[in-house]
Amino acid sequence: MNLRKITILALAVLLSLPMAAQKRKRVKPKAKPVPVIEEPQEDPRITNMREMTQQIVIIDSIVTDKEQFLASIRLSSESGKLMPTGTFFNNQQQGCLYINEMGNKVYFSQPVDTLQQLFTSDKLGNEWSRPQRLTGISEGISEASYPFMLADGVTFYFAGKGEESIGGYDIFVTRYDSRSGSFLKPENIGMPFNSEANDYMYAIDETNRIGYFASDRRQPEGKVCIYIFVPSETRKTYDGAVYSEEQIRHLADITSIADTWGDGTERKAALERIKQKYAAGTSAESTNNKSKAAVNLLSKEAKSLYPELVEQQSKLDTANARLAQLRQQYHAANTNGRKVLKNEILKLEAEVVELNANVKQLDKAIRNAEIKSKIQ
Repeated sequence: MNLRKITILALAVLLSLPMAAQKRKRVKPKAKPVPVIEEPQEDPRITNMREMTQQIVIIDSIVTDKEQFLASIRLSSESGKLMPTGTFFNNQQQGCLYINEMGNKVYFSQPVDTLQQLFTSDKLGNEWSRPQRLTGISEGISEASYPFMLADGVTFYFAGKGEESIGGYDIFVTRYDSRSGSFLKPENIGMPFNSEANDYMYAIDETNRIGYFASDRRQPEGKVCIYIFVPSETRKTYDGAVYSEEQIRHLADITSIADTWGDGTERKAALERIKQKYAAGTSAESTNNKSKAAVNLLSKEAKSLYPELVEQQSKLDTANARLAQLRQQYHAANTNGRKVLKNEILKLEAEVVELNANVKQLDKAIRNAEIKSKIQ
Protein backbone atom coordinates (compact mmCIF):
# COMPACT_ATOMS: atom_id res chain seq x y z
CA MET A 1 0.00 0.00 0.00
CA ASN A 2 1.54 3.36 -1.05
CA LEU A 3 1.50 6.58 0.85
CA ARG A 4 -1.32 8.06 -1.23
CA LYS A 5 -3.77 5.23 -0.39
CA ILE A 6 -2.92 5.41 3.32
CA THR A 7 -3.61 9.15 3.37
CA ILE A 8 -7.02 8.75 1.64
CA LEU A 9 -8.04 5.99 4.07
CA ALA A 10 -7.06 8.07 7.09
CA LEU A 11 -9.06 11.05 5.81
CA ALA A 12 -12.13 8.85 5.31
CA VAL A 13 -11.95 7.61 8.91
CA LEU A 14 -11.59 11.14 10.28
CA LEU A 15 -14.52 12.41 8.21
CA SER A 16 -16.80 9.61 9.47
CA LEU A 17 -16.33 10.40 13.16
CA PRO A 18 -18.49 13.60 13.35
CA MET A 19 -21.32 11.84 11.51
CA ALA A 20 -21.38 9.00 14.09
CA ALA A 21 -21.40 11.53 16.91
CA GLN A 22 -24.30 13.38 15.26
CA LYS A 23 -26.22 10.12 14.90
CA ARG A 24 -25.74 9.43 18.61
CA LYS A 25 -27.07 12.89 19.47
CA ARG A 26 -30.24 12.26 17.47
CA VAL A 27 -31.27 9.32 19.67
CA LYS A 28 -34.60 10.20 21.33
CA PRO A 29 -34.39 10.59 25.10
CA LYS A 30 -36.37 8.15 27.24
CA ALA A 31 -39.87 9.34 28.10
CA LYS A 32 -40.29 10.59 31.65
CA PRO A 33 -42.62 8.42 33.78
CA VAL A 34 -46.12 9.87 34.18
CA PRO A 35 -46.77 10.58 37.86
CA VAL A 36 -49.54 8.43 39.34
CA ILE A 37 -52.25 10.48 41.04
CA GLU A 38 -53.51 8.55 44.07
CA GLU A 39 -57.22 8.78 44.83
CA PRO A 40 -58.06 10.03 48.33
CA GLN A 41 -58.50 7.13 50.74
CA GLU A 42 -61.73 6.78 52.69
CA ASP A 43 -61.57 7.06 56.45
CA PRO A 44 -61.03 3.45 57.67
CA ARG A 45 -63.63 4.03 60.39
CA ILE A 46 -66.29 4.69 57.76
CA THR A 47 -65.26 1.61 55.78
CA ASN A 48 -65.42 -0.60 58.87
CA MET A 49 -68.70 0.94 59.97
CA ARG A 50 -70.26 0.32 56.56
CA GLU A 51 -69.24 -3.34 56.66
CA MET A 52 -71.08 -3.62 59.99
CA THR A 53 -74.26 -1.86 58.84
CA GLN A 54 -77.19 -2.86 61.04
CA GLN A 55 -80.09 -4.58 59.33
CA ILE A 56 -83.30 -2.68 60.07
CA VAL A 57 -86.68 -2.06 58.47
CA ILE A 58 -87.28 1.64 57.76
CA ILE A 59 -91.05 2.02 57.71
CA ASP A 60 -91.27 5.52 56.27
CA SER A 61 -89.57 8.92 56.19
CA ILE A 62 -90.78 12.49 56.62
CA VAL A 63 -88.99 15.65 55.42
CA THR A 64 -89.77 18.61 57.63
CA ASP A 65 -88.37 21.95 58.84
CA LYS A 66 -85.40 21.49 61.15
CA GLU A 67 -86.76 24.02 63.63
CA GLN A 68 -89.95 21.99 64.12
CA PHE A 69 -88.87 18.38 63.58
CA LEU A 70 -89.61 17.27 67.17
CA ALA A 71 -93.33 17.54 66.42
CA SER A 72 -92.93 14.65 63.93
CA ILE A 73 -91.67 12.28 66.65
CA ARG A 74 -94.83 10.98 68.30
CA LEU A 75 -94.11 8.92 71.40
CA SER A 76 -96.54 7.11 73.67
CA SER A 77 -96.78 8.55 77.18
CA GLU A 78 -94.95 5.50 78.53
CA SER A 79 -91.88 6.58 76.53
CA GLY A 80 -91.75 10.14 77.85
CA LYS A 81 -91.75 13.43 75.94
CA LEU A 82 -89.39 15.47 73.77
CA MET A 83 -89.42 19.26 73.55
CA PRO A 84 -87.11 22.27 73.12
CA THR A 85 -85.20 23.09 76.31
CA GLY A 86 -86.48 26.67 76.24
CA THR A 87 -90.09 25.50 76.09
CA PHE A 88 -89.74 23.42 79.26
CA PHE A 89 -87.90 26.07 81.27
CA ASN A 90 -89.90 28.93 79.74
CA ASN A 91 -86.82 30.82 78.59
CA GLN A 92 -84.74 31.37 75.46
CA GLN A 93 -82.31 28.47 76.00
CA GLN A 94 -81.30 26.57 72.89
CA GLY A 95 -81.26 22.78 72.96
CA CYS A 96 -83.42 19.69 73.24
CA LEU A 97 -85.02 18.15 76.36
CA TYR A 98 -86.38 14.72 77.28
CA ILE A 99 -88.73 14.22 80.23
CA ASN A 100 -89.49 10.73 81.53
CA GLU A 101 -92.91 9.12 81.82
CA MET A 102 -93.32 10.05 85.51
CA GLY A 103 -92.49 13.67 84.76
CA ASN A 104 -89.93 13.81 87.56
CA LYS A 105 -86.64 13.62 85.67
CA VAL A 106 -85.33 15.52 82.68
CA TYR A 107 -82.25 15.29 80.47
CA PHE A 108 -81.49 18.34 78.38
CA SER A 109 -78.81 20.20 76.47
CA GLN A 110 -77.79 23.79 76.93
CA PRO A 111 -74.78 25.80 75.74
CA VAL A 112 -71.55 25.90 77.73
CA ASP A 113 -69.03 28.29 76.18
CA THR A 114 -71.10 28.19 72.94
CA LEU A 115 -71.05 24.34 72.76
CA GLN A 116 -74.10 22.24 73.65
CA GLN A 117 -73.62 19.94 76.66
CA LEU A 118 -75.93 17.54 78.51
CA PHE A 119 -77.45 18.03 81.96
CA THR A 120 -80.03 16.34 84.17
CA SER A 121 -82.42 17.55 86.86
CA ASP A 122 -84.90 15.84 89.21
CA LYS A 123 -88.23 17.05 90.51
CA LEU A 124 -88.32 17.15 94.29
CA GLY A 125 -91.79 18.08 95.48
CA ASN A 126 -92.81 21.01 93.31
CA GLU A 127 -89.30 22.18 92.52
CA TRP A 128 -86.57 21.03 90.16
CA SER A 129 -83.10 20.32 91.49
CA ARG A 130 -80.10 22.29 90.35
CA PRO A 131 -78.98 20.98 86.91
CA GLN A 132 -76.02 18.58 87.03
CA ARG A 133 -73.83 17.98 84.02
CA LEU A 134 -73.70 14.37 82.86
CA THR A 135 -70.35 12.71 83.56
CA GLY A 136 -68.59 9.93 81.66
CA ILE A 137 -69.67 10.86 78.13
CA SER A 138 -67.08 13.48 77.18
CA GLU A 139 -64.25 11.17 76.03
CA GLY A 140 -63.82 11.84 72.30
CA ILE A 141 -66.97 14.01 72.29
CA SER A 142 -66.74 17.79 72.40
CA GLU A 143 -70.43 18.65 72.00
CA ALA A 144 -73.54 16.68 73.03
CA SER A 145 -77.29 17.17 72.60
CA TYR A 146 -80.61 15.44 71.71
CA PRO A 147 -80.94 13.13 74.77
CA PHE A 148 -83.27 10.13 75.12
CA MET A 149 -83.51 7.60 77.97
CA LEU A 150 -85.21 4.22 77.63
CA ALA A 151 -87.82 3.20 80.19
CA ASP A 152 -85.24 1.09 82.03
CA GLY A 153 -83.63 4.31 83.26
CA VAL A 154 -80.23 2.95 82.25
CA THR A 155 -79.91 2.91 78.45
CA PHE A 156 -79.23 6.42 77.18
CA TYR A 157 -78.99 7.76 73.62
CA PHE A 158 -77.72 11.15 72.51
CA ALA A 159 -76.04 12.89 69.58
CA GLY A 160 -72.42 13.99 69.81
CA LYS A 161 -69.72 15.75 67.82
CA GLY A 162 -66.00 15.15 68.11
CA GLU A 163 -63.27 12.61 67.42
CA GLU A 164 -65.69 9.69 67.82
CA SER A 165 -68.13 11.00 65.19
CA ILE A 166 -67.66 10.45 61.43
CA GLY A 167 -69.27 13.71 60.39
CA GLY A 168 -71.14 16.40 62.29
CA TYR A 169 -73.50 14.92 64.87
CA ASP A 170 -73.52 11.12 65.28
CA ILE A 171 -75.85 9.05 67.46
CA PHE A 172 -74.26 7.38 70.50
CA VAL A 173 -75.49 4.96 73.16
CA THR A 174 -74.30 4.54 76.73
CA ARG A 175 -75.52 3.10 80.03
CA TYR A 176 -75.85 4.66 83.44
CA ASP A 177 -73.59 3.07 86.06
CA SER A 178 -75.16 3.53 89.49
CA ARG A 179 -71.95 2.36 91.20
CA SER A 180 -69.99 5.34 89.95
CA GLY A 181 -72.91 7.70 89.51
CA SER A 182 -71.83 8.39 85.92
CA PHE A 183 -72.29 7.01 82.42
CA LEU A 184 -70.08 4.45 80.71
CA LYS A 185 -68.01 5.43 77.67
CA PRO A 186 -70.46 6.04 74.79
CA GLU A 187 -70.41 3.88 71.65
CA ASN A 188 -71.19 5.08 68.13
CA ILE A 189 -74.24 3.05 67.02
CA GLY A 190 -72.96 2.98 63.42
CA MET A 191 -74.75 2.84 60.10
CA PRO A 192 -77.37 3.27 58.74
CA PHE A 193 -78.21 5.60 61.63
CA ASN A 194 -75.03 7.64 61.22
CA SER A 195 -73.46 9.19 58.14
CA GLU A 196 -70.99 11.92 57.18
CA ALA A 197 -73.89 14.38 57.59
CA ASN A 198 -75.64 15.31 60.88
CA ASP A 199 -77.62 12.46 62.47
CA TYR A 200 -79.42 12.89 65.80
CA MET A 201 -82.50 12.49 68.02
CA TYR A 202 -82.71 8.71 68.29
CA ALA A 203 -85.93 7.89 70.18
CA ILE A 204 -87.87 4.66 70.75
CA ASP A 205 -91.58 4.21 71.44
CA GLU A 206 -91.20 0.90 73.29
CA THR A 207 -94.96 0.45 73.73
CA ASN A 208 -95.58 0.37 69.97
CA ARG A 209 -92.12 -0.85 68.87
CA ILE A 210 -91.52 2.20 66.67
CA GLY A 211 -88.22 4.06 66.44
CA TYR A 212 -87.26 7.50 65.11
CA PHE A 213 -84.08 9.33 64.20
CA ALA A 214 -83.31 12.50 62.27
CA SER A 215 -80.73 13.22 59.57
CA ASP A 216 -79.91 16.09 57.24
CA ARG A 217 -78.18 13.81 54.69
CA ARG A 218 -79.16 14.82 51.15
CA GLN A 219 -81.41 17.57 52.53
CA PRO A 220 -81.42 21.29 51.62
CA GLU A 221 -80.49 23.89 54.20
CA GLY A 222 -83.09 24.15 56.96
CA LYS A 223 -84.67 20.76 56.27
CA VAL A 224 -84.31 17.42 58.03
CA CYS A 225 -85.54 13.90 57.30
CA ILE A 226 -87.20 11.87 60.07
CA TYR A 227 -86.71 8.14 59.52
CA ILE A 228 -89.28 5.85 61.18
CA PHE A 229 -88.01 2.31 61.75
CA VAL A 230 -88.63 -0.96 63.57
CA PRO A 231 -86.22 -1.25 66.53
CA SER A 232 -84.50 -4.61 67.01
CA GLU A 233 -83.92 -6.35 70.34
CA THR A 234 -80.65 -7.79 68.99
CA ARG A 235 -78.22 -6.23 66.52
CA LYS A 236 -78.03 -8.04 63.16
CA THR A 237 -75.78 -6.94 60.30
CA TYR A 238 -76.09 -7.54 56.56
CA ASP A 239 -74.39 -10.76 55.46
CA GLY A 240 -71.60 -10.07 52.96
CA ALA A 241 -72.20 -13.49 51.41
CA VAL A 242 -75.79 -12.53 50.56
CA TYR A 243 -75.47 -8.82 49.79
CA SER A 244 -72.94 -7.30 47.39
CA GLU A 245 -70.60 -4.52 48.46
CA GLU A 246 -72.63 -2.05 46.41
CA GLN A 247 -75.91 -3.19 47.99
CA ILE A 248 -74.51 -2.78 51.50
CA ARG A 249 -73.21 0.68 50.57
CA HIS A 250 -76.72 1.72 49.45
CA LEU A 251 -78.28 0.23 52.60
CA ALA A 252 -75.74 2.02 54.80
CA ASP A 253 -76.46 5.34 53.08
CA ILE A 254 -80.26 4.72 53.03
CA THR A 255 -80.38 5.34 49.29
CA SER A 256 -83.88 3.81 49.19
CA ILE A 257 -85.98 2.87 52.24
CA ALA A 258 -87.83 0.31 50.09
CA ASP A 259 -84.60 -1.73 49.95
CA THR A 260 -85.00 -2.38 53.69
CA TRP A 261 -88.51 -3.82 53.52
CA GLY A 262 -87.67 -7.42 52.63
CA ASP A 263 -90.92 -9.28 51.99
CA GLY A 264 -92.84 -6.39 53.56
CA THR A 265 -94.34 -8.41 56.42
CA GLU A 266 -92.57 -6.58 59.24
CA ARG A 267 -93.26 -3.18 57.72
CA LYS A 268 -96.93 -4.01 57.26
CA ALA A 269 -97.24 -5.02 60.91
CA ALA A 270 -95.50 -1.81 62.00
CA LEU A 271 -97.82 0.33 59.87
CA GLU A 272 -100.77 -1.40 61.51
CA ARG A 273 -99.37 -0.62 64.97
CA ILE A 274 -98.99 3.04 64.00
CA LYS A 275 -102.51 3.09 62.62
CA GLN A 276 -103.94 1.61 65.83
CA LYS A 277 -101.87 3.98 67.94
CA TYR A 278 -103.28 7.07 66.22
CA ALA A 279 -106.78 5.65 66.02
CA ALA A 280 -106.80 4.85 69.73
CA GLY A 281 -106.01 8.48 70.55
CA THR A 282 -105.63 9.16 74.23
CA SER A 283 -106.59 5.60 75.25
CA ALA A 284 -103.01 4.54 74.61
CA GLU A 285 -101.52 7.77 75.92
CA SER A 286 -102.62 7.78 79.53
CA THR A 287 -102.70 5.22 82.32
CA ASN A 288 -106.02 6.76 83.41
CA ASN A 289 -107.62 5.30 80.28
CA LYS A 290 -106.38 1.73 80.69
CA SER A 291 -109.76 0.57 81.97
CA LYS A 292 -111.37 1.88 78.75
CA ALA A 293 -108.77 0.03 76.70
CA ALA A 294 -109.63 -3.19 78.55
CA VAL A 295 -113.29 -2.81 77.57
CA ASN A 296 -112.29 -2.63 73.90
CA LEU A 297 -110.40 -5.93 74.02
CA LEU A 298 -112.08 -8.71 72.04
CA SER A 299 -110.13 -11.74 73.18
CA LYS A 300 -111.03 -13.47 76.48
CA GLU A 301 -107.36 -14.36 76.90
CA ALA A 302 -106.36 -10.73 76.43
CA LYS A 303 -108.96 -9.54 78.96
CA SER A 304 -107.74 -12.07 81.52
CA LEU A 305 -104.14 -10.89 81.09
CA TYR A 306 -104.93 -7.19 81.21
CA PRO A 307 -105.35 -6.77 85.00
CA GLU A 308 -101.92 -8.33 85.51
CA LEU A 309 -100.45 -5.90 82.97
CA VAL A 310 -101.95 -2.95 84.85
CA GLU A 311 -100.57 -4.28 88.14
CA GLN A 312 -97.07 -4.86 86.74
CA GLN A 313 -97.07 -1.42 85.07
CA SER A 314 -98.10 0.19 88.37
CA LYS A 315 -95.26 -1.59 90.19
CA LEU A 316 -92.84 -0.50 87.47
CA ASP A 317 -93.95 3.13 87.76
CA THR A 318 -93.51 3.03 91.53
CA ALA A 319 -90.08 1.40 91.27
CA ASN A 320 -88.89 3.95 88.68
CA ALA A 321 -90.10 6.83 90.86
CA ARG A 322 -88.31 5.40 93.90
CA LEU A 323 -85.17 4.74 91.84
CA ALA A 324 -85.12 8.36 90.65
CA GLN A 325 -85.30 9.54 94.27
CA LEU A 326 -82.49 7.22 95.37
CA ARG A 327 -80.25 8.36 92.52
CA GLN A 328 -80.82 11.96 93.50
CA GLN A 329 -79.95 11.14 97.12
CA TYR A 330 -76.87 9.25 95.92
CA HIS A 331 -75.57 12.30 94.04
CA ALA A 332 -75.99 14.51 97.10
CA ALA A 333 -74.67 11.98 99.66
CA ASN A 334 -71.16 11.70 101.08
CA THR A 335 -68.99 8.58 100.77
CA ASN A 336 -70.63 6.73 103.67
CA GLY A 337 -74.09 7.69 102.50
CA ARG A 338 -73.37 6.38 99.01
CA LYS A 339 -72.29 3.03 100.43
CA VAL A 340 -75.63 2.68 102.20
CA LEU A 341 -77.64 3.68 99.11
CA LYS A 342 -75.60 1.59 96.67
CA ASN A 343 -77.08 -1.82 97.55
CA GLU A 344 -80.65 -0.50 97.56
CA ILE A 345 -80.15 1.14 94.14
CA LEU A 346 -78.66 -2.03 92.65
CA LYS A 347 -81.50 -4.14 94.04
CA LEU A 348 -84.12 -1.73 92.73
CA GLU A 349 -82.45 -1.55 89.31
CA ALA A 350 -82.67 -5.34 89.02
CA GLU A 351 -86.34 -5.13 90.02
CA VAL A 352 -87.01 -2.48 87.36
CA VAL A 353 -85.38 -4.64 84.67
CA GLU A 354 -87.54 -7.61 85.69
CA LEU A 355 -90.75 -5.56 85.87
CA ASN A 356 -90.02 -3.93 82.52
CA ALA A 357 -89.55 -7.38 80.94
CA ASN A 358 -92.84 -8.55 82.51
CA VAL A 359 -94.72 -5.56 81.13
CA LYS A 360 -93.32 -6.10 77.64
CA GLN A 361 -94.12 -9.82 77.75
CA LEU A 362 -97.69 -9.26 78.92
CA ASP A 363 -98.26 -6.46 76.41
CA LYS A 364 -97.00 -8.69 73.61
CA ALA A 365 -99.18 -11.60 74.77
CA ILE A 366 -102.27 -9.36 74.83
CA ARG A 367 -101.55 -8.01 71.35
CA ASN A 368 -101.01 -11.51 69.95
CA ALA A 369 -104.23 -12.73 71.56
CA GLU A 370 -106.13 -9.83 70.00
CA ILE A 371 -104.63 -10.48 66.56
CA LYS A 372 -105.52 -14.18 66.84
CA SER A 373 -109.11 -13.40 67.82
CA LYS A 374 -109.51 -11.03 64.83
CA ILE A 375 -108.20 -13.68 62.43
CA GLN A 376 -110.57 -16.30 63.83
